[in-house]
Amino acid sequence: MFKQRSISSTPVSANSKPLAAQTGRGRQWRLGAGLLGLVVTLLLWAGCATPPQPESPKYTQIILREGDVLAITFPGSTNLNTVQVIRRDGMISLPLLGDVTAVDMTPAQFEDKVVKMFEPQVATRSVLVSVQSASYPIFVTGAVQRPGKMLISEPTTVIDAILDGGGFDYQRANVHKVRVIRQANGKTERFVLDLQLVLDGKNTKEFYVRPNDIIFVPEKFTWF
Repeated sequence: MFKQRSISSTPVSANSKPLAAQTGRGRQWRLGAGLLGLVVTLLLWAGCATPPQPESPKYTQIILREGDVLAITFPGSTNLNTVQVIRRDGMISLPLLGDVTAVDMTPAQFEDKVVKMFEPQVATRSVLVSVQSASYPIFVTGAVQRPGKMLISEPTTVIDAILDGGGFDYQRANVHKVRVIRQANGKTERFVLDLQLVLDGKNTKEFYVRPNDIIFVPEKFTWF
């Protein structure tokens, strides 16, 4: 006689899924969540890695430099009013005071300086300093006709600065990789510009120079 075995089983609901199916769905969910997180991370990284854009010709703060023309007005002593050009040594000549350093400060800072210097001699508490025209130095070097220092008195693009200095030496110049070296906030920034696009009349965003920029035009690569 064979003995009958009883097999006990756990009731299974109609909505339940096999363990393998449940595990597979969990893995798919985790994989999807991981991919979503990766996409979000890449988008954030891309937003932080946006390359520097060309500068606007407008500046938020004026710093007095050599070559600037200053109109200095004394409301209480009009006989002292004067118009002066900041010399290469960074100074101007003021009545009763003589030579005064004016560079590397804002007009407001220079106003305060002049008021303090005049206090022992003139009973004035007000001095107005306005910049009638401003200029700043840039440097053009490399494969150009006349390398050297230039004084800029109006918003100027890189191509304008090169052409004003005599233009490219076309036999040697690589106009596709013109470099601009700039000091900003204690750091050195480098930009590479394809000026052939500008020469061809293509619609490109204008790149304006800033004070003390160095424009370098490299030479073409040649085989010997």
